[in-house]
Amino acid sequence: MNRSPLYEIATGRPGSLFDEDMAIVEQHLRNAVSGKRILAIGGAGSIGSSTVLELAALRPDTLHIVDQNENGLAELVRQMRSRPQGWSARDFRALPLDYGSATMAHFLRSEKPYDIVLNFAALKHVRSEKDPYSTLQIFETNLAKQARLMRWLANTGFDGRFFTVSTDKAANPSSMMGATKRMMEHVMFNSSAAADLGGVRTSARFANVAFSNGSLLQAFEHRLARGEALAVPRDTKRYFVSLGESGQICSIAATFAPGQTIVIPKLDPEEHLVLLQEIAERFLHRNGFAPAYYDDEAAACANVEAEKQQGRWPLLITPLDTAGEKPYEEFVTKDEVVADIGLPNLQAVNYLAGDKAEIDAALAELDLFLSTDALNGDLDKDRLKAIIARVEPSFLETHRESSANLDQRL
Repeated sequence: MNRSPLYEIATGRPGSLFDEDMAIVEQHLRNAVSGKRILAIGGAGSIGSSTVLELAALRPDTLHIVDQNENGLAELVRQMRSRPQGWSARDFRALPLDYGSATMAHFLRSEKPYDIVLNFAALKHVRSEKDPYSTLQIFETNLAKQARLMRWLANTGFDGRFFTVSTDKAANPSSMMGATKRMMEHVMFNSSAAADLGGVRTSARFANVAFSNGSLLQAFEHRLARGEALAVPRDTKRYFVSLGESGQICSIAATFAPGQTIVIPKLDPEEHLVLLQEIAERFLHRNGFAPAYYDDEAAACANVEAEKQQGRWPLLITPLDTAGEKPYEEFVTKDEVVADIGLPNLQAVNYLAGDKAEIDAALAELDLFLSTDALNGDLDKDRLKAIIARVEPSFLETHRESSANLDQRL
């Protein structure tokens, strides 16, 4: 039986919203990528691999992919090798490296400067804001390592295009993850590390990527396969893009967008916001089940087999009351200015500068936290929040505190 793509359950689109945008910039993309040297960090993740596949088809001379997840890296290589006519690179390498490690620094010193560097490496889950140690790891991955990478690239004489993916959660952040990605934007655009790095710097904020690795929607697939109840938060709407659309956004942002801008999609809340419960219901219907609604986790888990025998599947509806979770999504703040970039479905936010001295001071304070010899007192999330507040004082008000976290939910 022919079925529509799985992502259509979430996006409501049979194809890509950004095909027209890609057609407009096609020749520009080819000129930017063909014969060039490209480094993709975090390139084996969902968004990274989708972007790598887009750019690989444009015939770069060099394509180096770095990712700590060696299983994901192996799978991406298998996927690329299965498309022998779909890509080529004279120098292709997949390296299982931590992008903030000494090994990465040695690697960059051994290479000629790249023309395009894309950074997708991040801790991206709001659920990681559950204790100060996990939160500190978010800060190190999303901030400290980004600054290190920029300094190392500057030392190689880099003068190309540098792109790091951000998130919609960086606009008026309510979570530590979102706040670190907002700080990442400050680091890449207006820190001392940015001042020393040549070339053009851009970013992108966009919606949830439907059925991406680790996502709630991917969990639907896994839970159904394992015979487990599904779960969604109550009355919660989200924007979604497909994996392919995420690669298109990042390809355009990395190669076409003006410097000091953050590319965002033109999404209409009336047309494009989707209730998560509706997606779960569509997913179950697609797989031959009617939803059986539960508000008790233990009962939902216990009744999978009984409901299955009746052609139903347990769907647990939970409150949206965990730390860092926003009840809505936004791509731009009231103080930011949106600019037209000549595309029908994409536009750009002009970077709203933070105080450079405070950005550098925040990074220096973070370095103290990351030095076990220098840290005085106990590590707690309030001390980490204060680092963000040096540059984004409103985070003290927008951060969504809660005693509950997503690890305590189905």
